[in-house]
Amino acid sequence: MKAVTLKYSGALALALIIGGCASPGGSIYVPAGGSSRDVEDAPEPPRSEREAAPTRTERKSEQPSESAAEPEQERRTGSPSYQEAGDQLSPAAKSLIQQADSLLAQGNAPAAIAQLERAQRIAPRSAEVYFKLSEAYVAAGQLGSAEQFTLKGLSLAGSDARLQRSGWMLLADIRRERGNVAGANQAEQRANAL
Repeated sequence: MKAVTLKYSGALALALIIGGCASPGGSIYVPAGGSSRDVEDAPEPPRSEREAAPTRTERKSEQPSESAAEPEQERRTGSPSYQEAGDQLSPAAKSLIQQADSLLAQGNAPAAIAQLERAQRIAPRSAEVYFKLSEAYVAAGQLGSAEQFTLKGLSLAGSDARLQRSGWMLLADIRRERGNVAGANQAEQRANAL
């Protein structure tokens, strides 16, 4: 009995949905006591104040943000943006790099990489950290990763010619060791142009 009732109630709900979608014209308003034939002659339903005067709502993406004013302020103050220079190294990151250098001198490249990855989390936009990571990966024999970290460091070096030159020379050495002589020559040319 329940299955039959459930089946008929589902069919009734479907019929109501389909019937509501198939109303003629654009309005489904039917005045009290009228029929669906009177819809075309019926007056429009009363509108609330909200419907009468729609207001424009600004989306979050359209609203002016405080960060939009920051580049203008940076131009006025003359302080470099991320495109011009990467992060400065904090004392903690410098300490981790020093530990990694001593580990590399001992021949322990995996431990040096671990220290440099910690430094990367502290200073994620520092080109120096990426170049040191690249050197550690070269020592570990992972030249593909070394090249990728060098490229990331170059993208963060900004307008610092010293960092860019050392990054391009590092990239030339890595590419030469990988057998990419043309790429190594290209990287050396970029370094010499600085």
